[in-house]
Amino acid sequence: MTEVVAALIWEGDKFMICRRPAHKARGLLWEFVGGKVEVSETKEQALIRECREELAVTISVGDVFMDVVHEYPDITVHLTLFNAVIAEGVPQLLEHNDIKWITPNEIPNYDFCPADKEILAKICETYQ
Repeated sequence: MTEVVAALIWEGDKFMICRRPAHKARGLLWEFVGGKVEVSETKEQALIRECREELAVTISVGDVFMDVVHEYPDITVHLTLFNAVIAEGVPQLLEHNDIKWITPNEIPNYDFCPADKEILAKICETYQ
């Protein structure tokens, strides 16, 4: 089981999604910013590091919005999605192909990683 963290970052009534690079597993699918937790770090520390590496922003990590376990053919992930806000910086495309800010109503317009499906349903329930 691989521990993975991600950030649910809101700006007004829109939240941030990022498009995976074409050359990576699940390439060109949309996801929340984040990544794997290293052995020596907490989930919160991992999320702060990943946001710096992938977007060049510093975030403030809030509470857990939701967590899910998902089995892909190549990996099983335990994904923890935290509420977060950008404390410093403007998001840059250091890792992803694209960044979008979308409303919950726009979720059906994007192809997301399968592990995010339950989370997206909860976002719709909670914020629509």
